[in-house]
Amino acid sequence: MGNKVRICFHNRCFDGASSAAVFSRFYRECINSQAELHYTGLTHRPAGLFDEVPFDGDENIIVDFKYSSSPRLTWWFDHHQSAFLTPEDEEHFRRDTGKQKFYDPTYKSCTKFLTTVARERFGFHPEPLAELIHWADIIDGAQYETPEVAVKMNVPATQIGLVIEASSDEGMTTRLIPHLASKPLAEIARLDFIADNFQPLYQLHQKSMEILRQECQFERGVVYYDLTGHDLEGFNKFIPYYQYPDCIFSVSISASPQRIKVGVGSNPWHDLKDGKNLAEICERYGGGGHARVAAISFDPNDLEKARQAAREITEELRR
Repeated sequence: MGNKVRICFHNRCFDGASSAAVFSRFYRECINSQAELHYTGLTHRPAGLFDEVPFDGDENIIVDFKYSSSPRLTWWFDHHQSAFLTPEDEEHFRRDTGKQKFYDPTYKSCTKFLTTVARERFGFHPEPLAELIHWADIIDGAQYETPEVAVKMNVPATQIGLVIEASSDEGMTTRLIPHLASKPLAEIARLDFIADNFQPLYQLHQKSMEILRQECQFERGVVYYDLTGHDLEGFNKFIPYYQYPDCIFSVSISASPQRIKVGVGSNPWHDLKDGKNLAEICERYGGGGHARVAAISFDPNDLEKARQAAREITEELRR
């Protein structure tokens, strides 16, 4: 018998889409093969993260995103250090006895974490999705061999990742997830709605490399750049490390109609001896993430507040 399953995932994120794909296959293989799967992308914003989330399924799932204490939530998987909006949410999670909510910030990707739990606890066989799981862990964990691999985008996974992060088609990722759950990445990259999106986005990517070359300010190991005057919300976050190999940290500001984002990252190819936890720094401003990459969301009208936060963080990292 079919049931309605609402899968909510981190939108505009390769790991978020991959987590949703792995959960879809796991649920159909191990829980209910007749389930009707519906997808909703979630975006970080200054307030009311779950105000518009339709927890309207017989089962409601969140993957690769913050915890919700809604009684309608039945499954949850996340790996971010800043997974809980409030101490009360964390306590709610700790008290849960349903054994269907899982959290481990030691994993590089939610996809790898979800796969491990599904295999070890529920008997899921993830082998058909090995390629997807491998690349989700590389992309979300910034485990590329070189900056060139991250920036040149000459393999199917990074091409698909560019489309996921930068496409203006709001429904594209929800259409993509069933393909991620069932097809090789090379075949997915050739799908019309991926290939047709990739070419103009790659041209924009090449343009963004020149814009960042002009906007980046490199000083004392930190690159700072403000892109609020450019339409580059989905730019590649590894460009600064490609252009400035000696860079240790990067701080960026970008704008979209939904939010102003301050992104804080560390160079994956730098031997980082500084023990700064970027998630903890961003948490002071209402953001969060991981120890080596984090972000803060501000209201679209709070540009100066975002710039002030970015300048303060930049100066702290340069010290």
